[in-house]
Amino acid sequence: MTPPGRFFCADAARARHDPFVGTAPFGSVWVLIEYRRAWPANGFDGLDLDPETKTLVFAAARANRARILLVRRHGRRRPEGSDRWAVLHHDSSGALRQRWGSWHRDRDLAQIVTALDSPGEPGLAPVVLVCAHGLHDACCAVRGRPVGQALSARWPDLVWECTHVGGDRFAANVVVVPDGVYYGNLDARSAVTVVEDHLADRIRADHLRGYTTLRPPQQAAVAAVLRRFGPAGRHDYAVTATAAADDGWRVSVSGRAPHARLLDVEVRARRTPARQLTCRGPANSSALVYDVTSIRDR
Repeated sequence: MTPPGRFFCADAARARHDPFVGTAPFGSVWVLIEYRRAWPANGFDGLDLDPETKTLVFAAARANRARILLVRRHGRRRPEGSDRWAVLHHDSSGALRQRWGSWHRDRDLAQIVTALDSPGEPGLAPVVLVCAHGLHDACCAVRGRPVGQALSARWPDLVWECTHVGGDRFAANVVVVPDGVYYGNLDARSAVTVVEDHLADRIRADHLRGYTTLRPPQQAAVAAVLRRFGPAGRHDYAVTATAAADDGWRVSVSGRAPHARLLDVEVRARRTPARQLTCRGPANSSALVYDVTSIRDR
């Protein structure tokens, strides 16, 4: 339940039934930095760190198109010991790779620069991130922290709370990395089901915002295929081509066994009326929505 008497963007978005498909930001590299003290509203950018080290990390992340997120365990547990950092990414073949380290002094974070240029280790378990960045947007805390608590109770070694991941009005938001899968409009119960399915390589369309390795129209196309034909593994469907079509795009999607099929998906974009989209939004703004108009066998 959200407190009465003030505006909450996630409540408003759910009341409007705002579509969330195609809203996963593009990217395949993540930098996670454990930080157990209060998170600034602008995350890593707002930390009072050694300026030289901070500049090095930021520049390396920008060169690799990596997103930097502050993370912590639910309840900020682990009061002793060094904090951790991680670099997670897809390599050129699509394999998932991770590299982890620890930091006690600011300059220890310079290890991230080297890690961004190294191949990392394959075969490690994915990381489940729950946005709980309340200073950035109230809904991220109000809706995110109960989800973080529920998921942490089930998978304590996989789950971290994190800073802003985008799409405040779709809180609670969960991102699985380096798989690059965004889920939204979750609560404690649905989040456990979604993550359980994800870890079994069974992705459903119900709460899927998109895959970060795809552009928004492609995300919408794959989500529509999952909705039409049922859950499938993260790599069971691939986008093979995207072409401009009347008022939108024609996205070609191919499936591998047991979902072997070739499909053409028609996607159109439209803008919503101007609305307040975040709790702290200074002005109303519109959002792009991606509608699938047809799915045809090729």
